[in-house]
Amino acid sequence: MSEIFLLPLSQVQPSQLYISSAKLAQVQAWWWLRRVEKLSPIAVVQLDGVIVATDGHTRAFAAYRAGLRAVPVAWDADELDWDAYRICVDWCRVEGIRTIMDLEGRVVSPSAYEELWLDRCRRVHERLAEMRRRKCMCAQRP
Repeated sequence: MSEIFLLPLSQVQPSQLYISSAKLAQVQAWWWLRRVEKLSPIAVVQLDGVIVATDGHTRAFAAYRAGLRAVPVAWDADELDWDAYRICVDWCRVEGIRTIMDLEGRVVSPSAYEELWLDRCRRVHERLAEMRRRKCMCAQRP
């Protein structure tokens, strides 16, 4: 990851719809001092002109719940599936989730997180893979 800097939570678009209550409890347990300098940076990218969180939603939400209004972030240099992230961001926008604070009320049990979020993400990755496979097959036809 690149240089770490502070960014207001209000400027970070989430790319997930739910927070796992178990993951949140784990973050809150190890981050007992609630000091911003102890928080690992949230990975972000600029996607279609918007700063989007790619990792660290639970840490960002824990920071919000602890009263922080800005968190350490770093630009994510990983090559990710940007089509999938665009879909996830669109889902968030449709659900009215434009900041980490909008995830209040969306902390769910681990089983609900698996069903509501992780399974949904798996399905979108499968659909994208199938679309790409078909597109590749079409391109190979004479």
